[in-house]
Amino acid sequence: MSGENGEHAQDSGPRATSWGEVVRLRTLPAAVAPVILGAGAAAAMGKLSVVRSLLAAGVALALQIGCNLANDYSDGVRGTDDDRTGPPRLTASGQVAPRTVKLAAFGCFGLGALLGLALVALSGQWWLLVVGAAAIAAAWFYTGGSHPYGYAGLGEVFVFIFFGLVATVGTTYVQTGSLPGWLWPSACGIGLLACSLLMVNNLRDIDTDPAHGKMTLAVRLGEGGARRAFSLMLHVPLLLGAVALVWARETGSASPVDGGGHISPLLTLVIALAAPLLLLPLVRRATAPVRSGARGRDLIASLRDAGLLELAYGVVFAATTIIITL
Repeated sequence: MSGENGEHAQDSGPRATSWGEVVRLRTLPAAVAPVILGAGAAAAMGKLSVVRSLLAAGVALALQIGCNLANDYSDGVRGTDDDRTGPPRLTASGQVAPRTVKLAAFGCFGLGALLGLALVALSGQWWLLVVGAAAIAAAWFYTGGSHPYGYAGLGEVFVFIFFGLVATVGTTYVQTGSLPGWLWPSACGIGLLACSLLMVNNLRDIDTDPAHGKMTLAVRLGEGGARRAFSLMLHVPLLLGAVALVWARETGSASPVDGGGHISPLLTLVIALAAPLLLLPLVRRATAPVRSGARGRDLIASLRDAGLLELAYGVVFAATTIIITL
């Protein structure tokens, strides 16, 4: 999403943005954040598979890009994007045929399905095909179909489930065949960070969405409530990540060697406190525009920085989980 680099678009009237803007390149690193976190957990358990991790990342990227394109198409044909504060969209601008955008979305879903099929075949967990089908359906029906759940304010629920819990724990499961309890708190953290992207995006359009029947969670909470929710979605994951680290060390389930690793409990606690502090500057940077009352296009910076924070969260907590099991 390079909206702030294309401000002349509004000056010259509505026009299509680039395909790169539509797939929201600046938020794509966040798509692989849960995969990195899940792969870190698998590595801590001594069962990391690079091939399976890469396949999981491919599935996550394909589904997110497909969801973004489906959103562009569905909101465009409904007229929701006719009066928006963010960068113009391909479908709404009229420069690209709606059918082309729709086919591009389905193409991404198809690619995600193929990569997911390969991942399932390698893991032997064929029941995961049902989860994959549900993820694709959730990506389409967010704004697609006759009763899109995104218009009912349920977008964050599905984002939390599929781009948080499923992506993180699923990545670990296809490599280890287990669902470690200590991973769930940080998976919830990743899910909340993913929700923050949706929240700030909908906060940007909070004035125009209701006119088109799009009652997002931001709309339902009101501007003040949406701003507070965004801040919570960035701060709470820091606590959840720390809890996951301490839990992993205390249960010993993260260690493939001696049931607890060689790092002392005190050092584990220090690491669990240091990791969130390392991410705190990014949290403050992402929340600054929201806290200052920024509106419309001025919130694009928060969207970008929240995506970078989610990526950093995945990397930091994956690395520290591995460290405490050395």
